[in-house]
Amino acid sequence: MGRLIGIIVVVWLLIGVLAAFQRDYFSDNRDVSCKTASDTALTVVAGPLNYVGVNPKVKCKVPQPSE
Repeated sequence: MGRLIGIIVVVWLLIGVLAAFQRDYFSDNRDVSCKTASDTALTVVAGPLNYVGVNPKVKCKVPQPSE
């Protein structure tokens, strides 16, 4: 039973990686920021839900350093 759950989780994440790749989240042209990294991670975790209309986005505000 544990092996089956492990296989399902791996397949789920691979489908999420495929969705992120199709959205160009792994291209070199993107700036790395909190928002882009969070969007990519959330897309991977959402897995097959990406193909039924889910388009996860994150609003990320990082505090600015003091002067």
